[in-house]
Amino acid sequence: MSYGWLARRTRFTRTRTRTRASSARITSSSSATCESAASGAASTLRSVIVTAPDRLREELRGLPLGRLLERCRRLRRVRTARPDELANRLVLRTLARRIEAASAEADQLEGEIVALVRTLAPQLLDEPGVGPIVAAQLLVAWSHPGRVRSEAAFARLAGVAPVPASSGQTTRHRLSRGGDRQLNRALHTIVLHRRHHDPATKDYIARRIAEGKTRREATRLLKLYLARRLYQLLQNQEPERWPRRDRYVS
Repeated sequence: MSYGWLARRTRFTRTRTRTRASSARITSSSSATCESAASGAASTLRSVIVTAPDRLREELRGLPLGRLLERCRRLRRVRTARPDELANRLVLRTLARRIEAASAEADQLEGEIVALVRTLAPQLLDEPGVGPIVAAQLLVAWSHPGRVRSEAAFARLAGVAPVPASSGQTTRHRLSRGGDRQLNRALHTIVLHRRHHDPATKDYIARRIAEGKTRREATRLLKLYLARRLYQLLQNQEPERWPRRDRYVS
């Protein structure tokens, strides 16, 4: 009996999945760039307001971010203003428009990320603390079936595999400083959310601390559990569930 059709189907599935993972990587990277640009421009805008002339500073001080951006975007040249005030008005108007443009682009890209995640691994979004951006990072690191051979390999890739740090008669482990730091950051974001909002996670950490573990050690164990849990969710996808048409890559 020939199994060539199965091998061809598996290769096709892996290629298609790898392509979509690449789409998620590019989209996530672009979204992060837009968010970074908006954040940097917002910091610069606040700094310009602090050093602006008194009349302009009093006009803008204390406004919430939304109203501040709207007000700065509508700043115009005033004939009675001094040269330094005219320069500040121009800079503030430019920065406000840059923030709004970068934020709009980031929102648009995040919508594409949500669509990608819902297409590739919708079950990730059902996990507490896993949003579209974190889910996209998990997909990028996992990439496709067969790239990461086991739960232990995924945990090591995420930098959460236990590293022996024993000394003398003390037996202990520490967090790894290697691996994919973006994936590690995604797991850390999930842990931060669950520590504050998930009752099961709160009970788990409390139980581990009662057993003599430190909070850092309990967090390490929790990250290791999350890495294995999320790897199982990603790895157990059936090939039939991957859509045939790739509408995210032209």
